[in-house]
Amino acid sequence: MVVLYLVGCPKFALWHKGGKMAQGDGFIMNEAKTGGSAPENALPRVEFSSFILSLYSSGLVQLGTVEDPSTGKKTKNLEIAKHTIDMIAMLQNKTSGNLTRDEENLLAALLSELRMAYVAAKA
Repeated sequence: MVVLYLVGCPKFALWHKGGKMAQGDGFIMNEAKTGGSAPENALPRVEFSSFILSLYSSGLVQLGTVEDPSTGKKTKNLEIAKHTIDMIAMLQNKTSGNLTRDEENLLAALLSELRMAYVAAKA
């Protein structure tokens, strides 16, 4: 199992168990207290951060950064990726002032990463 911590968002840890994923990509959000293992059928708690991480993961698949879990292949769909990025940006705008600092930092970091990955994928 791989446990990753988001820079600027120490509260959140991301883990991935099994399957092929690109280095550092393809995450499932979990609280930082993973204890080195995650339950076999664990789902993240229903919260804003897990929702944003879900959109982020979809964006990575659409950009061809990580393999599509349903096919095991990397494919690019820049039109859909841009739509996902625009949805996250809209959520950032609509939730302004209503998020915790950790949620705001997470949202800003993930949106920035997706935008940079989009520019790289488009080149």
